[in-house]
Amino acid sequence: MDVSLLLSLTDRVASLAAPSGMHPGAWPLGERLAGWTRAHGLVIGDPDTSPLGRARCDRLAARLFRTAPLDRVELFGHWLTWTFALDDLLDRPPLAASATAVCELYDDLLRALRRGSARPGARPLESTLVELWRQTAPSMSPAWRRRFLLHLEDHRSGCAEEAVNRRTGTVPPPDRYAAARRRACGPHLFDLVEPVLGAELPDRVRAVPAWTAFTEGTADLLAWCNDLASFRRERQDDDAHNLVAVLMHTYGFADAQAAHWTVDRIVHRAADVAAAARVLPDALDRLALPEAERSAAARVTAVLLDAPRAHLDWLVESGRYDLSRPSGDQDERRPLGLLDALASLR
Repeated sequence: MDVSLLLSLTDRVASLAAPSGMHPGAWPLGERLAGWTRAHGLVIGDPDTSPLGRARCDRLAARLFRTAPLDRVELFGHWLTWTFALDDLLDRPPLAASATAVCELYDDLLRALRRGSARPGARPLESTLVELWRQTAPSMSPAWRRRFLLHLEDHRSGCAEEAVNRRTGTVPPPDRYAAARRRACGPHLFDLVEPVLGAELPDRVRAVPAWTAFTEGTADLLAWCNDLASFRRERQDDDAHNLVAVLMHTYGFADAQAAHWTVDRIVHRAADVAAAARVLPDALDRLALPEAERSAAARVTAVLLDAPRAHLDWLVESGRYDLSRPSGDQDERRPLGLLDALASLR
């Protein structure tokens, strides 16, 4: 999609009007993250020849967390990179159309987390996940850890459902697309806001209907903006798990018309998020939270409110979905580290 279509949202959505800021220590993060990614085998060779290498996860992390401790911002960049590496693998053959293979790979990853160690000779996705978990989980409660693991399982289910759809040629209908997209779009990443900020949400905050409306709406904004940016790449791969593609299939739209309808849906969804955010303070007041829990909720809310614009700015500056960039000796559609990741399916 044309970048101007994404940027048109800044004139139509008040919460997207002002450019996002950047963490003052962000400058060296890019080089450090690139070195970490290569050292862990998630990118091999020239990073400019793969979507993962061009993603610039450091920029998104630094825009999302402008005042957090820099080491925590970097940790979130590592989690983003790992998640993108996993998604690139799951979205490409041979796993893309095999729910069995998706579940087998994910079962290996989840077993490693519960075991607390990677298997001997484990490949990059598994060994890196265990390392990230060791750096993240100790500071969080057992309840948070259970929630994070459940969201990883939700991600597995969402990606397995997408694999079935690809194998059968099924295009999800619009009324089911949003919920399915939320599951397949890394719901565990929302949980990571808390360890980055050092602020854990109690379960009773997450059970408030206004909180659910706020977070689900925010997830939809992020996913649908991403759909606009990634549509050309996914069309090239004949992948219909994109709101633009869903609208084209359902209503017979041309791609430009479907893209403009997607923008309209984003505008309306942003209004839902704004309405939920307005009632959220009163809803939290009724819980009579202790000061520490109220502060944690306020800090997490602030990050999520700013997330759609931070993500929009990242989409514009990232090369993850740029099909015009050179692919070198590697197939643009093949995720880096594919052979290593596939080797873990045993």
